[in-house]
Amino acid sequence: MQTRLNPYLNFPGTAREAMEFYHRVFGGELTMNTFGEFGSTEPGLSDQIMHARLESANGFTLMASDTAPGMNHVPGTTIAISLSGDNADELRGYWEQLSARGSVTMPLEKQMWGDEYGQCVDPYGIDWMVNITQPQA
Repeated sequence: MQTRLNPYLNFPGTAREAMEFYHRVFGGELTMNTFGEFGSTEPGLSDQIMHARLESANGFTLMASDTAPGMNHVPGTTIAISLSGDNADELRGYWEQLSARGSVTMPLEKQMWGDEYGQCVDPYGIDWMVNITQPQA
């Protein structure tokens, strides 16, 4: 297996909902395992997500879990997930879905470097950056 680097997100009990949302956005194969599947009998925890993985057909991998017992959930402001490329229709489609119930922090529009770029926060508090590279003349 090739070495990969991919985001791993933590949620305060909303991992299932968030990952199903990302699955609708990006498609692909979503697998989820609960704490209960690995033996937890703690009330309220057995149905929460211990590990989820979404692998899209175009190579995206996104992993997530609900906050494990004894750990605090502190939403991060030091990381964002970047989507970039030259497939404008595909990237605009992702942008529309990610920003629809979230908030736009920078509209997706042409920037001084020539590309279309925007930033948004999805409904689960995750920051996204979308950059649509313009064709070379």
